[in-house]
Amino acid sequence: MAVTSSGPRVNFAAPRGFAKTFKSKFKETLFPDDPFGGIRNEKPARKSFKTLQYFVPVFEWFPKYNFSKFRFDLLAGITITSLAIPQGISYAKLANLPPIIGLYSSFIPPIIYTVFGSSKHLAVGTVAACSLLLAESIGEKVNVKENPDLYLHLIFTATFFTGIFQTGLGFLRLGILVDFLSHSTITGFMTGTAVIICLQQMKGMLGLKHFTSKTDVVHVLKAIFHNRNEWRWECFLVGLAFLIFLQFTRFLRNRKPKLFWVSAMAPMVCVAVGCIFAFLAPVEKHGIQIVGELKRGINPLSLKHLNFDPEYLPTTIKTGVVTGLIAMAEGIAIARSFAITKNEQIDGNKEMVAFGFMNILGSFTSCYLTTGPFSKTAVNFNSGCKSQMSNFVMAICMMLVLLFLAPVFKYTPLVVLSAIIMSAMIGLINYNEIIHLFKVDKFDFCICIAACLGVSFLTMETGLILSVGLALLRALLYVARPATCKLGKIPNSELYRDMEQYPDATGVSGILALQIGSPIYFANSNYIRERTLRWIRDEESLSESKSNTVEHVLLDLSGATAIDMTGIETLMEIRRTLTARDIKFGIVNPRIEIMDKLTLANFVDVIGKDSVYLSIDEAVEASRFSLGTAKQDDAAS
Repeated sequence: MAVTSSGPRVNFAAPRGFAKTFKSKFKETLFPDDPFGGIRNEKPARKSFKTLQYFVPVFEWFPKYNFSKFRFDLLAGITITSLAIPQGISYAKLANLPPIIGLYSSFIPPIIYTVFGSSKHLAVGTVAACSLLLAESIGEKVNVKENPDLYLHLIFTATFFTGIFQTGLGFLRLGILVDFLSHSTITGFMTGTAVIICLQQMKGMLGLKHFTSKTDVVHVLKAIFHNRNEWRWECFLVGLAFLIFLQFTRFLRNRKPKLFWVSAMAPMVCVAVGCIFAFLAPVEKHGIQIVGELKRGINPLSLKHLNFDPEYLPTTIKTGVVTGLIAMAEGIAIARSFAITKNEQIDGNKEMVAFGFMNILGSFTSCYLTTGPFSKTAVNFNSGCKSQMSNFVMAICMMLVLLFLAPVFKYTPLVVLSAIIMSAMIGLINYNEIIHLFKVDKFDFCICIAACLGVSFLTMETGLILSVGLALLRALLYVARPATCKLGKIPNSELYRDMEQYPDATGVSGILALQIGSPIYFANSNYIRERTLRWIRDEESLSESKSNTVEHVLLDLSGATAIDMTGIETLMEIRRTLTARDIKFGIVNPRIEIMDKLTLANFVDVIGKDSVYLSIDEAVEASRFSLGTAKQDDAAS
């Protein structure tokens, strides 16, 4: 064994059995947070209750709830209701839905989230990006003006499939799929979405009656200028005034964070002022359109309206999956970002289940897709919410609005809703983050721009696919071309590090120490073999003048997490090639999974246990001793 007698030894234990290995991998893949680790030794009754608390979080936080927390949640719930009313109406119009559907969507879903949600700060509701994506996807199949009832029923059906998709991913612990929507992809997608939504709101700002159903920049601009004979300056001035007011309140909030409530109440103030203005003045004579009739009453059942006609099923399923994925990524990312500020953890899989139940039950009760919007969550957080109860308070407030106040909002001018949406979207265009991506990582910047331009000039789905495709291409490049480096010893230490990163590090003549920083398997095996041989050629070309050749190659596998049969065969080929050239081959610190497979494949027996080392320092010292012995033998002969 290639270790000193007094030092630690490499563990050559018998390989673990398949059952134990599979259990370990399964647990790490689906339960990386080990949610049931603390209840293994509990009594059955206690274990059952803890399991119930895990799957239904309200049983965990509500027993500890008190009136002191409720005071904060009551204030937060009332505050986010003031934002939910104008946003609900606005985003419903964005999705080409009756405005009352937006209000319905802020009643039932928040109640469901109160029970199943794990985030204390997330405030649920409709979002602009998914509203527009629903309108675009369903609108391609059914014209909302020609058949509004069928359009509405397909929206409910798509929402149902969104819920099924999200719940399935949550129960199967497949939250890892959301990680494929990288930060760069989400940034670019939201920026592109904000641009096209802002442009689409020019219909309301200019009082246009005819407009395109397309969402890309080119078609929208064509529609704006093609219908310039419908432009109404009165409508534009009113909308501009409200937009300036809303942007001023956002500016005030940024300058003085304690005045966040001013910005939170501003949309509701705009709606109230707009309703009074429209009620007192004949605004429709000047081209300022209003929302129209809003029925009083809580959500009617819509289960019977779900449409599973084979003609529309592919559209509703595709729309449900795509919007569900975007809604999950946005909601979970927002929940995690606010949880971090309080040093708390969010379980993405539990959030998926909560979102899924929200949308399944929502589709049964005249709601469309809901998730956790940033603006509403930020207001909830800044209002001092202490638990999920703030969502329940919002739901109760919304119920009172639906029962008693809904008809009042029929006077809301559409131009006010356009101003509210434009103000919210301007806040989503994160110039600083895009510039930061350009400075730090050019490839991430390209991923972001691909999403932004794809959404803006093609379609939302195309932009998302382009961005995710580039991100996956990058991941494949990382896998197929793993990082390898030549190791050298840091002066006055026993540490071996990358010689390119640490120019002062020195190697040992005749010994080449290399490090691999990725799994070794079929996708990169050929590259690892060729790169290793090239390292040897480069080393020998540099040492020709010294009449010195490489006699030992040490492969540090500390950074390699896994290996397959192709990878093992590659190591065999490398060893055979080196043996033919009279170069000795050793491996350093293989991880347990790799060691199990190398033992089962008899690779350890082939190279010998004395060629497996615990550390680079030990391997170099053993190889140096071998070099010295060989030279002494040569001199004696």
